[in-house]
This record gives sequence, structure tokens and C-alpha cells, in this order.
Amino acid sequence: MTTRLYWHTDCFNHDPGRMHPEHPSRLKAVLKALEGDSFAALEQHACPMGTNEQIARVHPQKYIDNMHAKIPEEGMAPIDADTNVSPGSWDAALRAVGGVCAAVDAVVTGDCDNAFCAVRPPGHHAERARSMGFCLFSNVAIGALHARAVHSQHRIAVVDFDVHHGNGTQDIFWDDPDLWLASTHQWGIYPGTGKAGDRGCANNIVNAPLPAMTGSEGFRQACSDIVLPQLAKFQPDLILISAGFDAHVKDPLAALCLEEDDFTWITEQIMKVARSANGGKIVSVMEGGYEPESMAASAAAHVKALMAG
Repeated sequence: MTTRLYWHTDCFNHDPGRMHPEHPSRLKAVLKALEGDSFAALEQHACPMGTNEQIARVHPQKYIDNMHAKIPEEGMAPIDADTNVSPGSWDAALRAVGGVCAAVDAVVTGDCDNAFCAVRPPGHHAERARSMGFCLFSNVAIGALHARAVHSQHRIAVVDFDVHHGNGTQDIFWDDPDLWLASTHQWGIYPGTGKAGDRGCANNIVNAPLPAMTGSEGFRQACSDIVLPQLAKFQPDLILISAGFDAHVKDPLAALCLEEDDFTWITEQIMKVARSANGGKIVSVMEGGYEPESMAASAAAHVKALMAG
């Protein structure tokens, strides 16, 4: 298997504040973990700058313009109670978008088998017309609609195993029967969405809310019973992963209590479906994870599974 890693130093320059959970050291820890001999075959590529055209497939132009206008010349500016931007945030967000779209290009055209985008700011909480939860633009949704517009990949699936519900992706996918989302998440924490009964316009939304302290067995059972069979039934042309690692037992923002092996397992299971549905086309995009050591170890386990095929 040929796996590409997309990242860019501009993503370090998004600074939401010294005590903010979504700090640049998260990305630095992940990239450090991917430097070892086990990752010698990982093809590293710099994220290009994303374009307005790519973002506007998902977000209204007024939203894009307003976001750009909020970027301060110095210091930090609040977007909402949880989300701040700094002078480097705009370029970081464009690199995140551009990296995901470049990864889609490479996977769909066969330049690589799959890809992992180590980018920030994250995106799965960004709704069509509202930023929230540390997220500015919906990176995975932009990648999905890029795949459709540029490569005629019509049926796109997103599997989101971040510990927080992917409300932004759900908002964007809700009314399109050929955009499919599955989200496993801890119930009762931010953003408070993701009920099991939320189905989308054509049963294209699959939520698997899990109680605190669920652990490996409960997570794997929910994936095996709910998520994976419906993903296989959907038969996507391309699978994107919202790869959040904050469900790890050491993460301070939640309590789902997963281990690195769980991220290996779910990656392998998604890859099995991808091989059957579309020859293995997967683009994974980094989302949450707020304890750098466990996040780095979990991301490394995820990428090893992508590389191993």
C-alpha cells in the first residue's frame, strides 16, 4: 500500500490561545510520532493552499468573507465561546482545506492508495453557515464535494470516530442522499447533538451515541452492529474519515476510554469495506485529540493500519 501524509508548517501558526485545548503542539506531536523507521515508506507532501472555489462548494460566500474579515492583524480574536483566531489562522485553514482536496485528488486518480491529512484547525463541527467547536471550515465536507465536482465521485461516505459528534458534517450532508455520515461519539457532551434517531433525508445519517466509560468492547460492538454494515450497504465511491483521537482513555475532554488498538481496529474495518466498495479509496483527516502523547500514539496506530492495508 502507498500512503501519503499531507501537512504544512502554516498549520502551526493557527494560535487560539496559550491555554486553549486545540494548540499547535498537538500537530507537532503527531508529526513527531510519524518520523520513525516504521513510517519510512510514508510519502510526505506539503498541503497546497485551498481555494475559495473549493470552500464555496460547502460554505456560503458571505460566511467565507466574514470569516476572513475576523482574522486579526495581531493578537487573538474570538469567533465564539470556544473558537479563537490569530493572524496565522487564515493560511492554516486554507492549508487544511487544500491538503484534503489534494489528498482526494491523489487517491481518486491512483497516485496513492490512501492518505492521512495531519492538519489544523479541525473541521467537523463547522456547519454550512456557522463556525463552532474550534472549527472554521468543514474540511471533510469540502473534500467530499471536491471529489464529486472534479472527479465525478458521486457517493461519498464519512466515518467520524471523534469522541464529539460531527454536527457540522451532519448539517451539510443532511439533505443529500448520496452524502453519507456515520458518527460514533460520547453522548451528553459537546455539542449535544447526534441522537440515534437523526437519519437525514434518506437514512444517510447514522449516529451511534455511546455512554461515558463505554470502552473498547462497546465501541467495537456499535461499529460492528450499526456503522460498518450500513457503510457497506451504501457502497461509497470514496470514504473520508474524520479521525479524532479524543476518545482515548487519557484524553482530558471526554471519557469514552478507548486505547490505541481500537483506532487500529476501526481503521482496518473501514479499509475492508473500502476495498470491497471502491478498491480501497480512503482519505483520513485529523480532527480532535487533546492530550498530545496519547493523540500521537493513536494517530501513529491509525496511519500504520492505513499503510499496512
